[in-house]
Amino acid sequence: MAFSRRFFLDAGVKATIMLPVWMRSGLARAAETGQRRLLSRPATRLADTDRLVVIDPGHGGHDPGCIGSGNLYEKNIALAAAYDLKDTLIRSGYDVVMTRATDIFIPLQTRVDIAERHKAAVFLSIHANSVSPNDVVRGASVYTFSDQASDALAAKIATSENSVEKLANPSFRGVSPDVAKILFSLMQHSTKLESRVLQQHMINALSKNVDMLNNPARHATFAVLQSSAIPSVLVETAFLSNPQDEAELRTPAFRTRIAESMKTAVDAWFLARKYALTNM
Repeated sequence: MAFSRRFFLDAGVKATIMLPVWMRSGLARAAETGQRRLLSRPATRLADTDRLVVIDPGHGGHDPGCIGSGNLYEKNIALAAAYDLKDTLIRSGYDVVMTRATDIFIPLQTRVDIAERHKAAVFLSIHANSVSPNDVVRGASVYTFSDQASDALAAKIATSENSVEKLANPSFRGVSPDVAKILFSLMQHSTKLESRVLQQHMINALSKNVDMLNNPARHATFAVLQSSAIPSVLVETAFLSNPQDEAELRTPAFRTRIAESMKTAVDAWFLARKYALTNM
């Protein structure tokens, strides 16, 4: 049985599209091998115009994020990169919402709420790394949400990005606690698979245009990626602790390569979805 996004919304929860068991197992294999397979098959057709991308520039306001040795603030570079990506996506016909458009502080849960309130198809959070005192590590990486960090670096970065935010689970109206647990588990599983496929598209596209961190596909408990409804990834564009990376982040040319790469990944994601809709 497949559940539509509307089903979960009507149940009082921010929702995702669910898969039957046989399809979920196939997508898990596709995500593992990096193949460009469809993320999910909805129970009802979605309009081709359902192309809303939420861009989340990390940090802001009193939260500067990482600060490079050249005094480049993560909050500023994340916002500049977000605008570059927004312009690139809009030129390609996407609808775009940004969680912040100025230098203001937005709580992590509010960022997730913004995406879910707009019923976004994709959530893209943009950041820049820092590993002190190591100034050698450099390159982009892409993260998905997981209760367990993929490695020590992922855990450290997630702790830094999360600050004091707490994770929240969705609530369901009109169902028993046991049913709510089942619905949440189904939703979470489907979205996790979709996020992993989106992550692979991001890595494939970015690796053609910018330097990448070793093993760039990583995961950790990022609060901003906690949506159980929307495929979400966090892109660490570069390391502010690395002078070469910091210098590149200052250049419009480098940020344009980041934006074009992310747009290519989003294109691949939506193309897969459209293919599934026309072959239902």
